Amino acid sequence: MQTRRSFLKNSLISGSTVLGGGSLGFLASQASATPNLVLRPSVTEFSLHKNQPTKNIFSYNQMGPPPVLRAKQGEPFHVRLENKLPEATTIHWHGLRLPNAMDGVPFLTQPYVYEDETFDYVFTPPDAGTFWYHPHCNTLEQMSYGLTGLLIVDEKDTPDFDADISLNLRDWRLGSDGQFINLYKARKSARAGTFGTIKTANWEENPTYEVPSGGNIRLRAAVTDVTRIFKLMTKGAKATVIALDGYPVPKHFDLNHQNVGPGQRIDLAIRMPDEEGQEVALINSSSSKSWTVATLKAKGSSLKRDIRDLKPLPENPVPIPDLENAEYIPFEFTATAESAPKNGFCGTIGFSFWAINRKSWLGVSPDPMEPLAELKLGKSYIFSFRNRTPHTHPIHLHGLSFTLLKSNKRKIDPFITDTALVLPDERMDVAFVADNPGDWLLHCHIIEHQKTGMSSFIRIS
Repeated sequence: MQTRRSFLKNSLISGSTVLGGGSLGFLASQASATPNLVLRPSVTEFSLHKNQPTKNIFSYNQMGPPPVLRAKQGEPFHVRLENKLPEATTIHWHGLRLPNAMDGVPFLTQPYVYEDETFDYVFTPPDAGTFWYHPHCNTLEQMSYGLTGLLIVDEKDTPDFDADISLNLRDWRLGSDGQFINLYKARKSARAGTFGTIKTANWEENPTYEVPSGGNIRLRAAVTDVTRIFKLMTKGAKATVIALDGYPVPKHFDLNHQNVGPGQRIDLAIRMPDEEGQEVALINSSSSKSWTVATLKAKGSSLKRDIRDLKPLPENPVPIPDLENAEYIPFEFTATAESAPKNGFCGTIGFSFWAINRKSWLGVSPDPMEPLAELKLGKSYIFSFRNRTPHTHPIHLHGLSFTLLKSNKRKIDPFITDTALVLPDERMDVAFVADNPGDWLLHCHIIEHQKTGMSSFIRIS
């Protein structure tokens, strides 16, 4: 592993092609410039529940929740990671089609960033939309302790909304004293996953945001939780779905118990009531008892907007797959015999419960660099996700976006996404163009499932 780390450190500045052309050498030269911003993950404390300060929280912001970052579509973006944690970390930019060297996966795309080390992430986002960032190193622990933040890539021409509100939806595993308890239970890792005890949006329980009365509001929600699948609806006003997972939907539709799983995002357009003080609640109904996730409160005289005046969001430049000539590759997501894996180079929780194509990959194997599939650059592919388990799995592919084609269990719309919720016993076909070279992870975004075997990677060359 030390050899692999040394190899990566020496080779990152000499890579060849990246998404949209250019070279990693060019990226490295840009990294010496002043970054747009600096993220410094460190250990802190924060009151998450009943004014009880929770200790040993991880954040990219010493004063509280990780910042909502903003970039511009088609413009260079440069973030410097300065690690102040007492352990190694990285940053993965979830949902972004970016150069492989910027993807933040230890030993697959970059070395660990150890305490007091730095790493420069330099890329130009080709797509606008709602994305997020998190570590891919000791992932369950670091995400559970707080390292999940939103990245908004603004459109070249800003849509005409009167307010833009972002929600970071996640649970916390806290005891009655407000301190962390065990992050997972093995028997639950082998099922749907271990749920949190405190439910928050932007690190608050049911926060309220004042927005213009009678205004058109853009409400973005990203599920950064390690386990929970949300089922969202609104009360007090109708909400229209305008984008999923960063990509505009082909046709707007009303929000009605929309499933949004770990890793997924949803953008809503809401026309606020005209009367000051009226509220619109975003509600989750995925459990036996629904609860309010966040509340919008009308403020001021009515702007008297018309939701029908909103123009559709501009499409992102995702290549269209050639379905007639696409190569078909099946992926089976299954349970596996329980075993205790070796210690992985990116952390392990001590068990193996899940597999892809009968291989349980935890970042350790006889050949840790063996891909599950090898794809040709520029060719179209259809991946068939076959869920052979009684649990829903949000399957995430790094570095690429795919179009949903069909399912054996339900009618699905041709949404473009990077994370697909695959239902129990469902077979879902998705298609994409392999236009981004490199090694890209494919895994379940219920992090206990990822860390106990439901993870692998593909190679595009």
